[in-house]
Amino acid sequence: MTGDGQGARPPVDPVAGWSRLHGEDVSTSRVVVIWLRVVHGLAAGRFLGRVHPDVLSAASVVVAAAAVAVVAAGGRWPLAASALVLAAGVLDGLDGAVALRTGRARPLGAVVDAVSDRLADLCLVGILVVLGADSRLGVALGAGVLLHEYARAKAQSVGMGSAGSITVAERPTRIIVAVIACAGAGLAPTGTPGTGWDWGVVCGVVWAACAVVGGVQLVIGIRRELAGRPWVDPTGSATSGRTDLSGDDRG
Repeated sequence: MTGDGQGARPPVDPVAGWSRLHGEDVSTSRVVVIWLRVVHGLAAGRFLGRVHPDVLSAASVVVAAAAVAVVAAGGRWPLAASALVLAAGVLDGLDGAVALRTGRARPLGAVVDAVSDRLADLCLVGILVVLGADSRLGVALGAGVLLHEYARAKAQSVGMGSAGSITVAERPTRIIVAVIACAGAGLAPTGTPGTGWDWGVVCGVVWAACAVVGGVQLVIGIRRELAGRPWVDPTGSATSGRTDLSGDDRG
């Protein structure tokens, strides 16, 4: 057995594997469990087993960027873009599934996956702007995504062993909102039924609302995980022995 996935490997439980890598038990979430089993089922194919997970991560960004270009073509093209957004989401799930099934899960791969996800998220914001959302709203949505994920990553770097909280603003929600925006614009180009508002505006507001609620959920989760923990030197060389206090700033 090798790190390149050669030789027989023991079966991988997709739910347990994801929970172990992310430090968050998702076995009670029916939607997440179904999603993980679907992408792992796809990853079990011989072809995908030969594709490096980093290639799948990069492909998700390329497909998301292509969706922006397709949406910009107008007419019925946003319908095709909705399929591309879904494909980008599937590719994002497949990179982790393939990594687990082939024994290629590694820290560097997690970095590549995270960076690819953020680039693809910005493409999703771009789709909403093309579909009518104000550019200022687009900037706010992009900043919100980056802040959300940075806060989680920073908390994990100082000792949080989980995702803090699986919020309503996670990546699947962003993908669903973008898919609805694209499909709506393709089926009803004149705007949302009854209001005539641009699909980008409506879906952008929905995204923003989820971001606000999700941000609160994440803050509560991080607070719960880190409050009262010993202060650990970032180099790992020393521990102060005192607990984390309100107002402390690591800089």
